[in-house]
Amino acid sequence: MTIVPTTLEIIAAALFAIAVIHTFSTKFFERLAHAQPKHAGMWHLLGEVEAVFGFWAMVLVLVLASHDGWHEAVAYLDGRDFTEPLFVFVIMVIAASRPILRFASWCVKVNASLLPMPRQMAFYFVVLSLVPLLGSFITEPAAMTLAALMLRERFYAPGISNRLKYVTIGVLFVNVSIGGTLTPYAAPPVLMVAGKWNWDLAFMFTHFGWKAWLAVVINAFAATLLFAKELRKVPALAPAANHEPMPLTMIALHLLFLGGVVLTAHHPKVFMGLFLFFLGFAHAYQRYHDRLILREGLMVAFFLAGLVTLGGMQKWWLQDVLAGLSPVALYYGATALTAITDNAALTYLGSLVDGVTEAYKYALVAGAVTGGGLTIIANAPNPAGFSILKGHFHDESVHPLGLFLSALPPTLVAILAFQLL
Repeated sequence: MTIVPTTLEIIAAALFAIAVIHTFSTKFFERLAHAQPKHAGMWHLLGEVEAVFGFWAMVLVLVLASHDGWHEAVAYLDGRDFTEPLFVFVIMVIAASRPILRFASWCVKVNASLLPMPRQMAFYFVVLSLVPLLGSFITEPAAMTLAALMLRERFYAPGISNRLKYVTIGVLFVNVSIGGTLTPYAAPPVLMVAGKWNWDLAFMFTHFGWKAWLAVVINAFAATLLFAKELRKVPALAPAANHEPMPLTMIALHLLFLGGVVLTAHHPKVFMGLFLFFLGFAHAYQRYHDRLILREGLMVAFFLAGLVTLGGMQKWWLQDVLAGLSPVALYYGATALTAITDNAALTYLGSLVDGVTEAYKYALVAGAVTGGGLTIIANAPNPAGFSILKGHFHDESVHPLGLFLSALPPTLVAILAFQLL
């Protein structure tokens, strides 16, 4: 049955569309900041991709308050679940700490040393393949943070070509999106439906996991092979002279913090408590830490919170669209819709449709994870990777069209894996 939207829902849909357009138009505001220095601060704010959805979510709340009153607007916010933005913020900060990065880099180096490739090529391949697959166990936001930081340090900072930068971030976003499907608890779009549809570990691996693994490896290998000549010339990373040796106990304690947050991912009061304890611990042992990425994490959380706020009023059109599609059309429709909506919201709304077949369920989730690398807003971990890597692109911004075109080939590989295998 078609849902008849209210006036507020229509306004919310319009604001959502404006926010999507805004994410593709941030360079316009950056140019305004240079042309109108008197208001440069405001234009710079509107030019920050991470601030876009939070800004338009604020507009929606003001509209709600003026239409229904402040108490109704607050009640709407109280009805939203902001666990994911909080979790992404916490996991970003902990995963980016020096002890975790040292451990992750060591693991990558060990695996890279086993490959018959030049050192930098092997490191690049492992970061784009193994780390996204680890997202099935340590969660996708943690995998995205670790991979982006290692890529920034090893490849982006030395000054690789712009083409390699875009191909790398495109492959990274796609691989993280599909690489979290080996288990039922790590990828947000899978998590939204796994409990309701009784998808366990065996089901995920047999229906999604092995296909995702194959696509991730092909994507990483293709990028490595395509830029083999340039990757060979990237200088090896020199060890930091000012860093003290990292005690194994310090690494172990940080892994416990990370594991504790992952295990309590659905309980914000618990993982926020662990995070506050982590902040105190990091302050007590500052010599083993670099600057914590609190600002970057907060900006990403702000982006996702805005997406949750605006997305909460899109059910009237999204669910109706999903309910009327055949499984094949649903797969490609979900892949396309994911580019303009968060894929977790998409699968959640699709799960509300009653009496669906197994083919429908597979098509919805497979399509949602397939399209998760096409835009910054397509998958919750993407803003984290964007925030970490954007400073090494021209104008410190990743062009939306450049990201889309770079993510398209690995997305096609994912389509072939999920549709033909």
